Amino acid sequence: MKKLETTLKKIKKINTEKMAEAENRLDQLTKPKGSLGKLEKMAIKLAGISSELYPSFEKKTHLVMAGDHGVVAEGVSAFPQEVTTQMVHNFLNNGAAINVLAAEIGTEIQIIDMGMVDDLEQEDLIIKKVKNGTDNMVKGRAMSQKEAIQSLEAGIEIAEEYINSGSKVIGIGEMGIGNTTASSAIIAVITQANLKDIVGFGTGLDQAGVEHKIEIIKTALEKNNPNPENAVDILSAVGGLEIAGMAGVIIGAAANNIPVVMDGLISGAAALIAQKLNPEVVNYLIPSHSSVEPGHKKVYEQLELNPFLDLDMRLGEGTGAVLAMPFLDTSISLMKKMATFAEAAVENSQA
Repeated sequence: MKKLETTLKKIKKINTEKMAEAENRLDQLTKPKGSLGKLEKMAIKLAGISSELYPSFEKKTHLVMAGDHGVVAEGVSAFPQEVTTQMVHNFLNNGAAINVLAAEIGTEIQIIDMGMVDDLEQEDLIIKKVKNGTDNMVKGRAMSQKEAIQSLEAGIEIAEEYINSGSKVIGIGEMGIGNTTASSAIIAVITQANLKDIVGFGTGLDQAGVEHKIEIIKTALEKNNPNPENAVDILSAVGGLEIAGMAGVIIGAAANNIPVVMDGLISGAAALIAQKLNPEVVNYLIPSHSSVEPGHKKVYEQLELNPFLDLDMRLGEGTGAVLAMPFLDTSISLMKKMATFAEAAVENSQA
C-alpha cells in the first residue's frame, strides 16, 4: 500500500504555462486557428505533460497485460478460458494483430502475466502474477483488497521500469477471456449507467449471451456490493488482475510525466479505476479509438475524453492504442516544423 500511496502523491498538475506556449505557437502557424482539430489539442496536452514545447516520443512501449477470470465459469464468453494462454503464446511468437501493428509502427511490445490460470515460463514473458486468475465474482469477491493493491503496485513497478529505460510514451492493452464482464461491472459501478447501455457482445456472444452476461453482472454486483467511491474496493469486488495492472501503469506513468495511450473497453475500465484513485491522471491519458463495445462511450463520457479513431474495432490487445501512437509524433512535428505567418510572409488578418 505504501508504494501506491507514495506514487499517487507524486502525480502533479500538468504544466499549463507550457500548454499556453504551445497554443500560442499553433495559433501563429500558416493555417486557420484550430483547423488541425484534435491534433492541435494533442500537441498542447503533450506539451503540458512533458513541460517541453517539442517533446520527443522516439522510444514507444506497449504493454499487454494478461489475466484470467473466474466468472468465465458462468458462461459469459463464447471462448473457453484456455484461450488466454493460447493467445499469450501467440503474442510471444509474434503471431497476433498487436505484434504486426507494433512492428509496423516501431513500438516495443512486452507481454506481462498479471494473473493467468496457467504458469508459463518463457524468456520474453514478464511474470507479475498475484494469483492464478480471479475468483468467480458471482460467488464472492474477485480478489482480496490486498491482492488488488499488489496488482496496482505491480503495474506501477512495470511503468517505472520502462520509463527508467527511456520510454517516452506507454500504450496499454490486455488479454483475458471474461475481462469484458469484469470491465462492464467496473464501468457500471463508477458511471452508474444502466448495464444495457454498457454490456456488448464481447468475444462472439449472440443477443441471448449478452442478456445472460447482464444477469451475471447484476448478480455479482448485488453479491459483492462494491463501494463506488473506493477504487480498491471496486477492483476487489468485480475487477481483474490485468485491469488493476493497467491502472497501476497509468498511475506510475502520470507520476513520471509520461503519457499513456488507452485502448478500448478494458483499458477504459482501468482508466476509471486510476481516475478514482487520483483524478489528475486523466490529464496524462491519450484516448485512441472508439470501440464497438457500448460501454466504451460511457468511459469516455466519465473521463471527458474524445477518441481520435473510429475503426469499428473491438479486438483488444491494445491494437487501437498502438495505431494511435504515431499521432503523438505527428502533432508535435506540425507544431515544430510548420512556418508561422510571419516566417512565410502570409497575410493573416482574416485567419
